Amino acid sequence: MNQPTPSATSGSSIKESLASWSDIARLLRGGDSGALVPVVIPRDNRGLKWTILVWFAAYLLCTALIAATVGEAGSLLLAAFAIPLLVLAILSLAVALLWWWRSSIVEIEQGTTGVLTRYGQVVGTLEPGRHYLWHPWSRVDFVVDTSTEIPYTAPVLACPTQENVPLKSIEFFLKFKIEDAVLFVRTIGASNFDLVLSNAVQDAIRQRSRKVRTESAYDLRGSDVADMQQLLNRQLRRYGVTIMGCNIPDVQLPSQYQQHLATRERVAKELVAYEQEWELTRKRRIDTLLMDIERSKKTRDAKIVEVNAALNKARKDVAQMLEEQETEAQRVRFEIETRGRTDLVAAQNEAKAQRHLATSYRDNRAVLRYELARRRLDVGATLADRAPQPVVVHTEDGGSGDSSALSTLLLAQLLPNLGGRRDARSSSSVASGGDKDSADPLENPQGTIAAAAERQQRVAKQQQQQQQQQQGDH
Repeated sequence: MNQPTPSATSGSSIKESLASWSDIARLLRGGDSGALVPVVIPRDNRGLKWTILVWFAAYLLCTALIAATVGEAGSLLLAAFAIPLLVLAILSLAVALLWWWRSSIVEIEQGTTGVLTRYGQVVGTLEPGRHYLWHPWSRVDFVVDTSTEIPYTAPVLACPTQENVPLKSIEFFLKFKIEDAVLFVRTIGASNFDLVLSNAVQDAIRQRSRKVRTESAYDLRGSDVADMQQLLNRQLRRYGVTIMGCNIPDVQLPSQYQQHLATRERVAKELVAYEQEWELTRKRRIDTLLMDIERSKKTRDAKIVEVNAALNKARKDVAQMLEEQETEAQRVRFEIETRGRTDLVAAQNEAKAQRHLATSYRDNRAVLRYELARRRLDVGATLADRAPQPVVVHTEDGGSGDSSALSTLLLAQLLPNLGGRRDARSSSSVASGGDKDSADPLENPQGTIAAAAERQQRVAKQQQQQQQQQQGDH
């Protein structure tokens, strides 16, 4: 429920009001003339007027009985008059019962508690809703608001500080709630509670103001007042009231201190403004530096990328060069190995050929001797053929110095023919020596041995070529 909050200068006031049942809800929610009304005393309009009808019905009933008794004695008119009286008594009694039933109905508003009394003694409470008070002397003396946190403002004037400087005012705001309606109305009541609460708040505020310095009095605004709340709860718990929350919304200092604090606040605001400006400048410079750093980082990264690319290219070139050099080295090594193997094989073949040649020389020694002897005979025959042959011319005179001209002419014709026969024999011998692959026996006496060595070398070369071809196939 929303309660109006009075001005800070006058503060809040609490009272109880007397009102009819129809005005209870308005007073509990809206107050009365700016005052808080947590308790309303309802006007009891029940009374005992309905008993008049009961007594009247009893009178009519008695009259009807008397008339019926007299009519039985001999008066028929009185006996007939008794019947209407009886009906009227019954109607009067019914109306009285209806009036009694209607006046016993009591409706308690939601969020409130009714205090029930009988003969002036509190006998219990009534929860929100409709109730029936059949006892004629049962009444609802109080309707208490027990669900609303009621706001209360209490300005405290001339509160001394630690330096004994009186503050102009300290406004204290709290919210309280009535927990126990019977305890509240029996022990203190609304009007007395206003006085007690105001004094308790002033004492708590003055104790708090004594702990602060004048220049820091504004720190009381919005400060933690949990200790004050606990103090007030200890004082007001005996009345069935609980403080739900409190704070200090405003503090007013003396004029000179207000000017001093105004100057301080102005300087503080200027300082804050300068700090904000400096912070903006610093942030701007930091942003500029960060942008330069990012730009430098990007440039550095680009250069690093270029360097890495150049390094990768150099590594690639070096790797390619090394690969080429390794390939060339392998090729040269293979060539050297191949040449070495070839030379080794050639040397082995040469050694084998020499070994075979030596073996052949050793095995063919008799053949060589025969060939040498035959060559000797051929040389002797050639020498014999080329040797000069004497021509003896016998004359008839037997050594006389005179010869005939005819003998001289015949001798001149015969001498060329003899020379031609020797030349033919010599040419035939040379032709036969050419078929045997030898030179002139006179000019090369060692031809036989050389021819045999050449044949052995040709055989060794042929074997070496065959072995190289076989290695090339492998």
